[in-house]
Amino acid sequence: MTPFLFLRAGAGLLLSATLLLGCSQPQSPGEIDPAAAAGNPVARYFAPSETGVQDGGVRVIPISTPRGKFNVWTKRFGNNPKMKVLLLNGGPGATHEYFECFENFLPQEGIEFIYYDQLGCGNSDNPRDTAIWSLPRYVEEVEQVRQALHLTKDNFYLLGHSWGGILAAEYAFKYQQNLKGLIISNMMMSCPAYGKYAADVLAKQMKPAVLAEIRQIEAKKDFSNPRYMALLEPNFYAAHLCRIVPNPEPVTRAMGKMNQSLYVTMQGPSEFGISGKLAHWDRVADLPRLAVPVLAIGGQHDTMDPEHMRMVAQKVKNGNALICPQGSHMSMYDDQQTYFTGLVKFLKSVNDGSFKAGATL
Repeated sequence: MTPFLFLRAGAGLLLSATLLLGCSQPQSPGEIDPAAAAGNPVARYFAPSETGVQDGGVRVIPISTPRGKFNVWTKRFGNNPKMKVLLLNGGPGATHEYFECFENFLPQEGIEFIYYDQLGCGNSDNPRDTAIWSLPRYVEEVEQVRQALHLTKDNFYLLGHSWGGILAAEYAFKYQQNLKGLIISNMMMSCPAYGKYAADVLAKQMKPAVLAEIRQIEAKKDFSNPRYMALLEPNFYAAHLCRIVPNPEPVTRAMGKMNQSLYVTMQGPSEFGISGKLAHWDRVADLPRLAVPVLAIGGQHDTMDPEHMRMVAQKVKNGNALICPQGSHMSMYDDQQTYFTGLVKFLKSVNDGSFKAGATL
């Protein structure tokens, strides 16, 4: 359906919902008559699910950590009891905001999704304590968020992008009994393999003089030198991180709010390889343990090896692969139709029982 036709159809549905609501005369602002909601998918999707003051689906969740209690921010978009997708942003240290393109694709399919700024990110608390930046602790944070939002094995899909893909996989290794489906978006399951791919494949695509200067700066650990990013942005980021230049506004906004302490601690100074706490993380051998339906998403121009993403789908017990031919690390932007068509197909197939392991979407 073209965007124009969708807007016309959506306007018609919204008008119908308005007429239905007007006839049923709800008792209070924001309340939707149950009969109207039952007969209208738009009314049902946007029906308030909480009592009291409506705040746009925002919920601030208190979480416990070894360093005390903190608050993390979430926001629900839509309402579907059977398909609830919790989004884990990348970075580490970016924000939920670059997922805003999901608003153009999932609502029309009736799929609920939930924005979530991890601790230290965006609207959530920032403890400013590097000791708290650890993968096991973040896994427990996700579990506390799941419990607070009442997500269950009957409706809970976890989508992790980039660093969020590491976190989503690690969560699944411990808590897959709570999941209905898992989406690993643009993240290899081995950081050493990611570093090797950057060095052996992507680096060789650069001009020799550019690569030599980058390596000189790295050898001196002079990462604060503005020349470092001045070289990486046009020669690496524009080719492999997001191929739309200038970047879409939500991407720029999210990356502009990056928690550098969290990013450098876990990832290292840049996307060009990895050298932080995650440098030795490798879960390839454990992939056969995952029995929950898994979608592995990659991009042909990604910082992550697309063949590795295909391998992930093959090694898990119930995997699908989705490789975006025009996509980079931000395939949800530079190959949107492929990305969202495949994602929606996966979610609906798991939901209606038509999912088939081994498929390439």
